[in-house]
Order: sequence, then structure tokens, then C-alpha cells
Amino acid sequence: MTTMRGTPGYLAPEWLSSVITEKVDVYSFGIVLLEMFCGRKNFDKSQPEESWHLLGLLQKCCKQEMLLDMVDKYSEDTQTHSSEVVEMIKVASWCLQYDYTKRPSMSTVVKVLEGIMKVESRSIGLQLHRS
Repeated sequence: MTTMRGTPGYLAPEWLSSVITEKVDVYSFGIVLLEMFCGRKNFDKSQPEESWHLLGLLQKCCKQEMLLDMVDKYSEDTQTHSSEVVEMIKVASWCLQYDYTKRPSMSTVVKVLEGIMKVESRSIGLQLHRS
């Protein structure tokens, strides 16, 4: 039997229902990727109120096609490699789909990270929250 365990903010939305799959780990991985490349926590009250939630900011930037705005501005490495970082943010957003059936498997994510596969833009329809 599986019980809900984990850190708030990293738990996939389906933990609130009874449908738990291996995709919950993919969701958590997406959060970690996003935090690494954006240089901030998933929930950060030191940001302006409209930016407290990193997922809301991601959704907004995806709609406006402004993912470059999410790249950590304080890291020389992320700034130098901003186009690669944007690709990693796309991978993260693919992992963060609200509907777990739209998330990739972890083995697919690994293939993308290895350069064997690419994230298709249409895979990132980005429905991060229930509509």
C-alpha cells in the first residue's frame, strides 16, 4: 500500500486522488529541473506576489513564449548557455503536466537528456493546473 509522502510543492497533483503511478516521480523531477535552471524555489515569498508560485510563472511565460525570462539571471553558466537552459525548462514543463498521462516516462526524459530524442513543442501544451 502506498501512502502520501513527500515535500509539499514537489508532490504531483494525482496524490490528491487514488491514481498513483510512476509519473509522480516524473513530476517531482520536473520541479527540481525547473528550480535548478530558474535559480529559485517552487514557492518563494521573496518574489513579487504574482511570481510566488514558479509553476504559475512558467505557465505565463509559456503562453507568452518568453521562457528565456525564466532563466536564472544570477548564474553566469545559465546565462552563457541560455538556449540549452530553455530546452531544459521545456523538458521540465513536459514533466509537469497536470494530466499524468501527458507526462513522459522517466526513460523518455533520459533519452531527451542524452540527446537521443527531442521534446516536441506540441508535447508542451502546458496544462499545469486543472481547468
